[in-house]
Amino acid sequence: MTPLLSILRWLDRNVERAFILVAYASMAGIIIFAVAQRYLFSTQIPWSGSIPIYLFLWVTWIGCSYNVRRRSHLCFNEFRVRMSYQGQFACMWLDAFLWVTFGVLVVYYTLEQTVLAYNNFSIVQGTDNLMQWWFYCATPTAWILLMFRALQNLAADIGRYRRREPFIVDIQSVGSETV
Repeated sequence: MTPLLSILRWLDRNVERAFILVAYASMAGIIIFAVAQRYLFSTQIPWSGSIPIYLFLWVTWIGCSYNVRRRSHLCFNEFRVRMSYQGQFACMWLDAFLWVTFGVLVVYYTLEQTVLAYNNFSIVQGTDNLMQWWFYCATPTAWILLMFRALQNLAADIGRYRRREPFIVDIQSVGSETV
């Protein structure tokens, strides 16, 4: 059971970073290859302009989830620091409520669009068999992860509240693993 727990802990810490790394590396590789091919051989792969755009969906929405996890996405700490302890706790609940509410709406409507692309057999421009819905899955997948991260943060906040520990995480320490 210990290897499974260590894998789950690693995924909890790194799933967003791994997705972002793969998507960015793929985007950069495609763009570099396409530019080299265009200028060196005067030819171009038809899909070299469309796939990086679709990969950008993964980067942006998974990045949003990562920043919610790190509490660096729309946090407004300047206001919260001046609030009472109970006011800060209420804001933490409000954060979780808003993220989950928006997440439910986003997942519902983007799944609808993803299913529409699936049912219409929409393919990526310039390809013969690469389906658009594979890329459109980025938005609902990332928002489900984002909602999970918001609930994780809320659970940590409830624990901090019970222990009377401070809530506000120093946003100036970007890059550190304080959350």
